[in-house]
Amino acid sequence: MSKRFHWSPGHRSLTSDSYDPTIYTLGRVGPHNVVIACLPAGNTGTSAATAVAGRMRHKFRSLQFGFMVGIGGGVPSARDDIRLGDVVVSRPDLEHGGVVQYDFGKAEQGGRFHRTGHLNQSPTLLLNVINGVQRDYELGQQTYSIHMQRYLEDENLEEFTRPTTEPDLLFKATYPHIDSLNCSDCDTSQTIFRPLRNTKIASTRIHYGTIASGNQVIKDAATRDRIVRDLGGRILCFEMEAAGLMNDFPCLVVRGVSDYCDSHKCDRWQRYAAASAAAYTRELLLLMPSDEVAGQT
Repeated sequence: MSKRFHWSPGHRSLTSDSYDPTIYTLGRVGPHNVVIACLPAGNTGTSAATAVAGRMRHKFRSLQFGFMVGIGGGVPSARDDIRLGDVVVSRPDLEHGGVVQYDFGKAEQGGRFHRTGHLNQSPTLLLNVINGVQRDYELGQQTYSIHMQRYLEDENLEEFTRPTTEPDLLFKATYPHIDSLNCSDCDTSQTIFRPLRNTKIASTRIHYGTIASGNQVIKDAATRDRIVRDLGGRILCFEMEAAGLMNDFPCLVVRGVSDYCDSHKCDRWQRYAAASAAAYTRELLLLMPSDEVAGQT
């Protein structure tokens, strides 16, 4: 997000740059000028995110804050009723600053893994805006559903609406996926019972806390649960880029839950989860005061 970038008429695309192959999308959300970049196709992980963010900051010198928006694997628990399509937002919790890199450290005798280093928390202004959004939710004044409505009204965005043919099933950690494109052959008696949500309140919920970041895709429930225990038991989701940004790029991490980090992981919920994260980020931006952004150094 930039405070004083001189935009070309109509927010046209930038000319190519031999030193920066990234393709940027320029636009505006409320009072804020924004620039969007994606990781190169097929490139994931913390290093790829670091490279793109570094080039972006070099090209757009007035950038003040960033939002790492995308999908992640949720970690449901008795404390956090996380469902597919929900949104997880990084926020300091206990000893973590909002994001923790679970695969950075050193192997020690006896097979123990000692994590080293510490990641910065998000800027105070962004954390204060989170408080404002939570206040609006308490007062019934949230705008998330309005932003999600855009996907329903535009037939070109139909793939970003909530899946109707792929049920949201959470299987027991000990039950592996049966080899098929979806879970049609999996034994539904091995699912964990979860009561239906009260849709009068909200079918999609926003969760705030610690996001685990690393360079591997987690598709095994036992591995997921072991890492969560090692990190203190209060992890909301896993993803693969944020750890590469937190210490050098002041940002907030927003992830839509597309799977549960188990062998039942599939791609059917990814677009809807991405839309959920984007809608929440838009809600944040519209609540953020432009004069405070301009006053940051």
